[in-house]
Amino acid sequence: MYKMKYFLLFLAIIATSKKSFSQLSNPEMNRILKQVSGSVAFLQRHYDGVSLVTENVFHSGELPGNWQLALKATPVKECSDAVDMEASFRLTAGEASASTVAVKFDFSNWSAANYVLVPASLYNGNRYRSIGYGYSPQYPHDMYYNPLVPLTISNNPRLSIAPDKASLVELQTGNMATPAVCFFSPSEQTGFILLTEQQTKWGNNGVTITENAQKDHFTFDISAPAIRKLATGFGDFHPSGDKAPDWKAGDEVSMRFRVYVFKATDIPSLLTKFMKVRKDLSGAPALRNLLPMSKLLELGTDICSSNFAQQPTGSYYKPENSNDFQLGWVSGMINTYPMLSLNNEKERRRVAEELNFVVHKLQGKSGYFFGAITSTGEIKGEKMSPDFPEIQAMVRKNGDVLFWLVKHLMLFRESGHAAMINKDWEAAAQKLAAAFVKTWEKNGQFGQYIAPQTGEIAVFNSTAGNIAPAGLALAASYFKKADWLKTAAAAADYYYRRDVAGQGLTGGNCGDISQDADSESAFGFLESLMALYNYTGDKKWLSMAEVEASLCATWTLSYAPVFPPSSTIGKLQSNMTGAVWASIQNKHAAPGICTSSGDYLFKLFRATGKPMYADLIRDIQHAHTEAVNMPGHITTNFLVGSSMERIQPSDAEGKESVGNFIYTRNSWTETNGVLMALELPGIYVLSDQSTCYVFDHVEAKIIKKDTKGLVLELHNPTAYDANVSVMAETSADAKRPLGYTAFLHWPKVPVKAGETISVRVTGKGVAW
Repeated sequence: MYKMKYFLLFLAIIATSKKSFSQLSNPEMNRILKQVSGSVAFLQRHYDGVSLVTENVFHSGELPGNWQLALKATPVKECSDAVDMEASFRLTAGEASASTVAVKFDFSNWSAANYVLVPASLYNGNRYRSIGYGYSPQYPHDMYYNPLVPLTISNNPRLSIAPDKASLVELQTGNMATPAVCFFSPSEQTGFILLTEQQTKWGNNGVTITENAQKDHFTFDISAPAIRKLATGFGDFHPSGDKAPDWKAGDEVSMRFRVYVFKATDIPSLLTKFMKVRKDLSGAPALRNLLPMSKLLELGTDICSSNFAQQPTGSYYKPENSNDFQLGWVSGMINTYPMLSLNNEKERRRVAEELNFVVHKLQGKSGYFFGAITSTGEIKGEKMSPDFPEIQAMVRKNGDVLFWLVKHLMLFRESGHAAMINKDWEAAAQKLAAAFVKTWEKNGQFGQYIAPQTGEIAVFNSTAGNIAPAGLALAASYFKKADWLKTAAAAADYYYRRDVAGQGLTGGNCGDISQDADSESAFGFLESLMALYNYTGDKKWLSMAEVEASLCATWTLSYAPVFPPSSTIGKLQSNMTGAVWASIQNKHAAPGICTSSGDYLFKLFRATGKPMYADLIRDIQHAHTEAVNMPGHITTNFLVGSSMERIQPSDAEGKESVGNFIYTRNSWTETNGVLMALELPGIYVLSDQSTCYVFDHVEAKIIKKDTKGLVLELHNPTAYDANVSVMAETSADAKRPLGYTAFLHWPKVPVKAGETISVRVTGKGVAW
């Protein structure tokens, strides 16, 4: 009954809009929208609760009832394909109860073939089969052992796939990594991007998208504030609780937009354009320097060390908040890597114990690994169905195992402890690599879930095999297996063409979602593309990596959201620019990439010279630090240096959750924090160009250049002593790919809390 009333309201809105839709004359906006068969109108609405009562259109800047509109639209000087618009709505006299204002964009000559993007919310319009009603729905029978399974997502806001069904998507700006609506028209070879702001004094703005049943007409409007019948949750919907404000004489709100219409040959064209412009309206807010990366590394590894345990089934660093072991994805055999890097005999021995446990207890007959085991030794299946009792495991976890196991082998060698390498570890890595190759040769994909005993794909489709090409590339180099590199290249090319260029998304990478678009697969696939560039030198992988980095940017907060002043984040005044959204199902951001340092973005910056890639990973690192529990900066109920996975700009978990941390800890967020501290340089210097880029929480500038080199001035504004890693090279050096253990050779510069020092950078190193 509730859904029927919602649908009838939706039909009423469409009918009202079609009768009254009009536009004010504005040459600049009309010019740019005409290129996409678009127009714009300005509206005032009156509500009863969340039900629309009346809708009025501004025709000449005024409406009956003392409403006025001031409109300004100007071309952007530095960008010929963009127009800035500001619409200011004012109630000049009297009162207007339960009212909102909106700017509505209308597009005729529309096609369902158009790619629609709302960052972190809609990818390809989420126009896919949907299952379940709630978090992590069970897969239906037809998804198992079915090579023809269509991409299937959880119950998220989406455009309809039915040929005769209209669409309605109701969001608010808190649901988005960037407040934006974008599309690409293949038939018109045109891209469209609208950037807007988070809120007005009435709170977060709303974004309502409609498409008619014939799918030849598309509209979206930005309203102040958001009034939704239903708010979206984690794979479900709930009453929004939205309330239209009461206006009094003199109340005014302004809504700003920047609209881009540009030539675009494909989805990658839209994505790369988006990355370039995503901060153009909001600007780049100043990041806060809170915690040196060396201090973060120290605290995070201390926590991990204290979590090492000898369980009945084996010895390992405990993941999350459990005694059971989970492999890859969020912890196991990833958190061991920074522990190994410490060059500490005790931790090196512990890492070896965990590797022994993993390869002896979790590898199946096929070469693939099971994904989890209890502390007492019971193998745990993943995404299981009673119809298919054979134990399954995540393909993503197996990709993690191959990639990180080989990285461990490389680190043992490079740090001078090759003698500790157990031949069983190498044999396990080779067996897993061979399993991936066999699966590829048989199926032309890696699937989403695998049966480790037989090696059969249990669930096909998705981009869950995203990091497998990186693992195969590393294994090919380590074991001198050229054919594995060929398989890695073929798989990466396939996933790029099918998913990134073909659908504008990657997905299915998390164990608690369906095949939903997610950030983890996007970042993981970037790892693979940069690995292929590293080992082949072929710049086609670099070009693909630039597109993939742009897709990653759609998942990353591009601005500093305003949180409720009474919320935890609001009280801490945290700048969460750089927080990474999880997936279209799990509607929250997180402190960092699950689970990676993102050093491939630094490598992409080195290879291309484009600072926007460095900016992206620096934003991510600083957002992570905002979520770290420190004295006077409490974010968890655990140890100093701990962190948790939830940064919530949206009301997907209820309005009371916005800006409030969940007081727990997550080992994966602590792991990606220490990985960033380890694998990203604190300061990167290009000596021949006299430039430096700062990732760490310090300030640095070049104060002198002479025949001996450069002199940097470093200032540590934090309350903690720092050991700042400095990587210095020339432009010629930067053209060579960076090895996976390069961080071992970066000199560390000690800078005490509050101290300012000078550092000389020469061709032979760093002196102070």
